[in-house]
Amino acid sequence: MSVFAAVSCAPPSPEDTADLLVTGGRVYTLTWEEPAPDGTPSASAPRGPKGWRPDAEAVVAKDGRILFVGSAAEASRYAGEATTVLDVSGATVIPGLIDSHTHVAGLGELESQISLFGVATEAEAVQRVVDASANRPEGEWILARGWDDSAWASHYPTWDLLNEKFPKNPVVMQSLHGFAVWGNEKAFEAAGIDEKTPAPSGGRILKDAAGKLTGIVLDRAGQLLTDAIPEPTPERFRGYVKAGLDRMARDGFVAVHEAGVDRALMTALSSLEAEASLPIRAYAMLSARDGDLCREWIQKGPDRGNDRMLVTRSVKAYYDGALGSRGARLLEEYSDMPGHKGTSGGEYGFDMELVTEMMRSGFQVGVHAIGDAGNRETLDFLASVVEANPETRELRHRIEHAQVVHPDDIPRFQKLNVIASMEPPHCAEDQRWAEARLGPERVKGAYAWRSLRKAGARLAFNSDLAGSDHDIFYGLHSAITRRAKDQTPPEGWYPEERMTSEEALRGYTVWNAYASGQESETGALAPGKWADITVMDIDPLAVGETDPGRLFEGKIVATIVGGRVVYQREKE
Repeated sequence: MSVFAAVSCAPPSPEDTADLLVTGGRVYTLTWEEPAPDGTPSASAPRGPKGWRPDAEAVVAKDGRILFVGSAAEASRYAGEATTVLDVSGATVIPGLIDSHTHVAGLGELESQISLFGVATEAEAVQRVVDASANRPEGEWILARGWDDSAWASHYPTWDLLNEKFPKNPVVMQSLHGFAVWGNEKAFEAAGIDEKTPAPSGGRILKDAAGKLTGIVLDRAGQLLTDAIPEPTPERFRGYVKAGLDRMARDGFVAVHEAGVDRALMTALSSLEAEASLPIRAYAMLSARDGDLCREWIQKGPDRGNDRMLVTRSVKAYYDGALGSRGARLLEEYSDMPGHKGTSGGEYGFDMELVTEMMRSGFQVGVHAIGDAGNRETLDFLASVVEANPETRELRHRIEHAQVVHPDDIPRFQKLNVIASMEPPHCAEDQRWAEARLGPERVKGAYAWRSLRKAGARLAFNSDLAGSDHDIFYGLHSAITRRAKDQTPPEGWYPEERMTSEEALRGYTVWNAYASGQESETGALAPGKWADITVMDIDPLAVGETDPGRLFEGKIVATIVGGRVVYQREKE
């Protein structure tokens, strides 16, 4: 008896001749039953005493959908003269990867900005900007991004060196996660920020002991500085969006959930869709900060079907700030900042009335909540709306990040049907300082994937790019090991919260399809579903289970969206 699944053994009819045949691979369909809450694979999983084994060899696609999944011999019968045959030569074929929380314009924009990723010191960051800005015209804005606001939060840089090196150009340097912005005096002058400027609700303008500006603005105060940056032309912004989506296609992703779509971004996405220029699918989460756009969509109503490349039926709202910059709202004061509990709710700009109206109008809501108080208050808010409008419980609302959750609140995710949309790389990156913010007991509720799963909560995994590295192999490694890229700590940080390799892979496929209400279309490889496929040169289930450090050796071989190869790696 063949171990490979097949739809039918009957010969295909002429009208079933394939558009695309992906063959010669190790295919994991993910059509078997979910693992248990403790991670134990189901009895139907293709896993035996020797570990994971593929459950198919080939995938056949026609008219954008999967026609057949099974053995290579049976699949070959669907090939005709017009069929594109992609022989992947032993590579691993999985359902198309989905990143469920992205900011693709920022990813595309990074191509035009100076990268500060990986800088260790203030001097190194400034020198990198100096080296990349030679011969800039006087007065031109210089933009950089990527310094680690979380790691530097106890010793923020100042503008002194920036002012010395750039006396005639405004310089703005956004942090890795976007919750801190560093600028020079020229930038602050252009933004109209001085010692008397009041900080907006939910933000801070840092000053020294003498009350003088230091060049750093935090959380919502960051907008005071970034809003002064000249806006890119619509065409240039559209180019950022396209570049970001193209990059995601190259990196194996067939879809993104774009978190916080304002009018400019919606215009860019819609125009790309109208021109059939979207390389991958986009699930738009409208920005609750753009009230006018949200109210227009309330009048139109959410997209009901999935027949477009761009689907809009969700809204993204912010409830509190970031843990690294101590903006996340905590139930008790920060362990490393007595008397401070962070910012949340209306103080942080959360428009309760608008979000409630969106929910009542049939929109899924994804609320950014980081701290344990932020998560509790968000759950309280969602519960109040569901109680008054029971039908809204079925909209699969999400808490974006769900980063620190009090043990008493973990079971509430399942009770309220709320998805915990989380970033495994944040755990890998934040372990350096998170315990200092939270203390040894409270930190046990941070990045608590296993605890949430055992409590019956649904998870969705993502990167929150461009703030974190969106590389899928990094994401899988983080989820499986809870170790940083340098493999520390050896046993993983609070390893009891680790995911299995199967759970990690489902987190970027099946679970994310569910999070957008598209599980009938994508997330697994089965006849009738979209022909959205990712091919990689490493087996993420087997390697992730036996030697997860090797995941970093993996590369994307091909990305297929709707049966169309949108990326194929050149042979070396």
